[in-house]
Amino acid sequence: MRLESFAEAAGSAELVVNATGGEGSMDALTQAGEANLAGKVLLDVSNPLDFSQGFPPSLLVKDTDSLAEQIQRAFPAVRVVKSLNTMTAALMVDPGGVGGGDHSVFVSGDDPEAKRTVTSLLEQLGHRDVIDLGDLSTARGAEMYVPLWLRMMGALGTPMFNIKVVR
Repeated sequence: MRLESFAEAAGSAELVVNATGGEGSMDALTQAGEANLAGKVLLDVSNPLDFSQGFPPSLLVKDTDSLAEQIQRAFPAVRVVKSLNTMTAALMVDPGGVGGGDHSVFVSGDDPEAKRTVTSLLEQLGHRDVIDLGDLSTARGAEMYVPLWLRMMGALGTPMFNIKVVR
């Protein structure tokens, strides 16, 4: 394994994961290069958290926009899908680590094929309840959930939890 620049990694990737802090997402993707990202699925895991006033953070963007939508506008040839931003990293890759994996994960995006690609990846990782929220504007809700997630983490004393949509 070798360390690569954002541009090298994006250029050789089939699918790009944006797991940067939300405040650094645009810069990282700009460094990756629009040409290296064009046509690729970008799984956006980032959250637009603003820690400038301390903890708990506020959101850099909310209500009528989302970081995912801003990324899509800045990189129109990229196929942005928002997902996995509502849980801690350990559960992203091992959903069975809590409750046997019986919890929900969401996808938002404008490109149906890109959402199918991300959904397939999620299922390969072990996610059993993948909920398609709709177009990319639905990423607003997923991003706005994160302040509640942070409060629950504080109340529970651990990030090892997730939510389940009970039907």
